[in-house]
Amino acid sequence: MRKAKKQIRDKKVIDELLHASHVGRLGTVGPDGRPMIKPLNFAYDAGKIYFHSAREGEKIEHIQNDPRVCFEVDQPVALVKARENPCDCMYLYRSVIVKGTARIVEDEGERMKGLGVLMRKYQPEGGWGEYTEGRLGLTEVVCIDIYEMTGKEDLGREKSLRDAAFAALERGLPLPVVIER
Repeated sequence: MRKAKKQIRDKKVIDELLHASHVGRLGTVGPDGRPMIKPLNFAYDAGKIYFHSAREGEKIEHIQNDPRVCFEVDQPVALVKARENPCDCMYLYRSVIVKGTARIVEDEGERMKGLGVLMRKYQPEGGWGEYTEGRLGLTEVVCIDIYEMTGKEDLGREKSLRDAAFAALERGLPLPVVIER
C-alpha cells in the first residue's frame, strides 16, 4: 500500500467490514486475457469467501480459466461538502481488497456450508426451508481461499472529520452521512 497511514491494521475492523457488506466485487481474467469485475452477494466465514453462481456463465468460465481472483468491498462513510474550494469536497471510506484463489466447491458438505453461511447472512431470522434437488443441480458454490487481505480507510486528515466519521460508525447511522464544514 502506497500510503501506509491509510492501512487498517485492526483485523477485527476488516472482518466486520466483510461481514457487514452486502455486495462485493469479484475481479477475474477471461480466456481472452481481458479483466472483468462483477458485483455479487457473498458471505465471509472462517477466513474464506463463499458465493453462489449458475453452473455456466462468465464468472465460472473465468474461474476455470484462471482461478486467481481479486475481491473488493467498500463502505462509504461520509461525504464532506466543499464550501469555497471544490478540492475540499471528499469522500470518507473504508475498503478491503482480497487476493485469493477461487475454486468450485465439489465436497457436498462444504457446498451446504457455503449455502448456509450465505442464507444466515442474508436471512438471519431463518425460515428459508430446504434446498431442492432441482435448484442445487443448477447452482455452483464457489470458495475464495484468501492469501492476502488488505484494509484501507480514509476518514479525513482533520481531527474534526475523523471524529465525525467515527461517531457515525459507532452510532450505527445510515451511511454515508453528510458532513458540512
